[in-house]
Amino acid sequence: MDFQVVILAGGFSSNLQPLVSKEVPKALLPVANRPVLSYVLDLLESSNLKDLIVVVEGEDAALKVGGWISSACVDRLHVEVAAVAENVGTAGALRAIAHHLTAKDILIVSGDIVSDVSPGAVAATHRRHDASVTAMLCAEPVSGPSESGVTGGKDKAKKPACYDIIGLDSSKQFLLHIATGAEIKKDTRIKKSILCAAGKMEIRSDLMDSHIYAFKRSVLQKVLDQKPTFRSLKQDVLPYLVRTQLRSEVFPDEKTVEDNGKNNMQNNEVVLSQILSNASLPSFHQLSESGLDSRKTHKCCVYIADESKYCVRLNSIQAFMDVNRDVIGDANHLSGYSFSAHHNIVHPSAELGSKTTVGPHCMLGEGSQVGDKCSVKRSVIGRHCRIGSNVKVVNSVVMDHATIGDGCSIQGSVVCSNAQLQERVALRDCQVEAGYVVYAGGEHKGETFARK
Repeated sequence: MDFQVVILAGGFSSNLQPLVSKEVPKALLPVANRPVLSYVLDLLESSNLKDLIVVVEGEDAALKVGGWISSACVDRLHVEVAAVAENVGTAGALRAIAHHLTAKDILIVSGDIVSDVSPGAVAATHRRHDASVTAMLCAEPVSGPSESGVTGGKDKAKKPACYDIIGLDSSKQFLLHIATGAEIKKDTRIKKSILCAAGKMEIRSDLMDSHIYAFKRSVLQKVLDQKPTFRSLKQDVLPYLVRTQLRSEVFPDEKTVEDNGKNNMQNNEVVLSQILSNASLPSFHQLSESGLDSRKTHKCCVYIADESKYCVRLNSIQAFMDVNRDVIGDANHLSGYSFSAHHNIVHPSAELGSKTTVGPHCMLGEGSQVGDKCSVKRSVIGRHCRIGSNVKVVNSVVMDHATIGDGCSIQGSVVCSNAQLQERVALRDCQVEAGYVVYAGGEHKGETFARK
C-alpha cells in the first residue's frame, strides 16, 4: 500500500503522573498487564502494517521503549525507535523525524490507543479519495465511575465535559469543520465559504478525533515547514487543512496568486460542491483541478468507525482506569488472553489463600500471592505482587511487585510497581507512585502519593 507508519508514543506524560515514572514511560504503562504500546503494535500488524517508526520524547524514555520492543517484537515487526526532544508536541515530533519520511502517504497513530478499528481501513479510505488528510473518528467513549466514585486526586476537580465539534458533509465522507475540545455550550464559528460550497453541514458532538491520521507526505511536510509555530496535529495542523481546503496553499506546484474577491470565492465553492457530489466517481481528483480557479482545493476526509468498535486513548488517569476495566470486561477480546469459565484470568503460578475470592472481570498476574480471606473485584493485579490477608481490592489496578499489607482496602485506586502499603491502609480514589511506601493505619481519599 506504500504507507509509512509513525507511532507517536510520547514520553513521561504529565497527565499521567504519578503513574508514569523514570522506569515506566507512558508507552509502557500496563493495560491488563501488557504495555499499552503492545496493543498498538498488534493492531497495526493485524492490518499487515509491519514497517514502523516509533517516536518517543526523551532519550531515556526512548531507550526503555526500544529495549521492550527489541525483546517483544523480534522477528514480527520492523520497528525503528526515534528519540525527539521532550514537550515538542505531535507536530514538533514529526518535524524532528521528517528526514525519515519518504513514502507517498504517512499513517500516524497515537501510541496510547487501545482499539479494534482497523488502521488499514483508514489507509484505504485515504487512498481511495486521494485525500490530503484522512482522520479517523469514533464514538465518544463513556467513562464509567468506579464503585467508590470518580478516580482522581483531590487536586483534580471535575471539569465540564469537552467535546470535539465536527462538521461533516451529507455523505459523511468529508470533514468540513473541526473545533477540537470545544465546550458544547460555547459558540463555534463555521467558515461560510465551506458551508456554501457543501450546501449543508451535519454538526456532530458525539464523535471524537481518535488520533489516527493518514496524510499525503508532501502536504504534511509543507504545512510543518510553512507553519513552524504549529505544535499539535489535532489542534493546529488538522484544523488548518480543513479551513483552507477551498483555497489550498499546500501543494508544491501551486502558483501563488492574489485572491480576486467574490468571483474566485464563488468558483471555489462550485469546485468543492462538485467534489462533494461526485466523491465516488473517477473524476473526483480531476474536478479539483478543473481550472475554474487559479487555486487548487485539497480533500479532508474522514473514516468513521462503526459504533460497535472500541477505541479509547490512554491519556488521563481516568482513561487508564477505564481501559483496564474494559479490557478485562466487555472488551476482553482485545486482551489477547483466554478467560476462564468465571470470566477472569488467574495465572497458573499465582497462589490464593483460604476463602479468598477473585471475581469476574479480574486478572491476577504471574507469581502473585494473595493471602486468606481476601476479595478482588473488577481489578487487575500485576505480576509477583504480595497481598496479605483480609485485603479488599475493588475497581483498582495494582502493578507488578507491589506489596499490600494485611487488612488493607483499595477502591478505585492505582498502586504502581514496587509500591508498598503497610497494614490497615484504606485507599479510595488514590494513586500511589512506584516505590512509594504508605504507612500503616491511614485512611485516604482522593490523594496522590508521590515523592516531592
